[in-house]
Amino acid sequence: MGLVPHRTEPTRRAPGGPHLSPGNATRGYSTGPTLLSTERRARLTRRGLRLEYATLGWNVVEIGFLVVAAAAARSVALAGFAFDSFIEIFASIVVIGELTGNADPVRERRAVRRIGFAFFGLAIYITIQSIATVALGIRPDSSPLGIAWLAATVVVMFGLAWGKARTGAELANPVLSAEAKVTVVDGSLAAGILAGLLLNAWFGWWWADIGAGVIIVAYGIREGAHHLRAADTSIVSGAVVDR
Repeated sequence: MGLVPHRTEPTRRAPGGPHLSPGNATRGYSTGPTLLSTERRARLTRRGLRLEYATLGWNVVEIGFLVVAAAAARSVALAGFAFDSFIEIFASIVVIGELTGNADPVRERRAVRRIGFAFFGLAIYITIQSIATVALGIRPDSSPLGIAWLAATVVVMFGLAWGKARTGAELANPVLSAEAKVTVVDGSLAAGILAGLLLNAWFGWWWADIGAGVIIVAYGIREGAHHLRAADTSIVSGAVVDR
């Protein structure tokens, strides 16, 4: 995920009525997605924050499961996904700061840069571990725990993404709308790694685990470059997440 400046919605004039701003809804008018009552907007914002906290909480719990599963199965892919969970926790904190209005542009820029370097670190780590696994003749074992957890992660991430997209669209909040796309990417990454684990479990294709690790390497390089570019741009208060 990266941060780009927030574009403020222009003011709108209701047909035949007084001039309205996006933040002030007037009952009785046919309003667009950005014109909501104060009560409705507050309720949607709380729902959006609950979705973000749920994503953060899932990643925190996920680390424990993945570390145990990766060590037991000697899985490159599971180790990489556990590393990615650490990065996603840090990124989620940045996003929650935006939603609660506690963002600081300078700290935000530093945070985005650190996230970018962390993704590059992820790519380097998985590359070294993959080479060592092949060179030492280590064959990753099947991981029922890893398979079960990733299957659940796919369902949860796509469910959270749907909730964020729906809430973000009604609230006209670019943070939630873009974060929904981020969550879809996380779910897709989990699905790719899950496929590698299943191939290893069903057919004994140990190299599928390494192949899933390669997906994480490509993902880490892409995200690292994206974050460093975002950190070099002008980031202002109200910045949003974008892919």
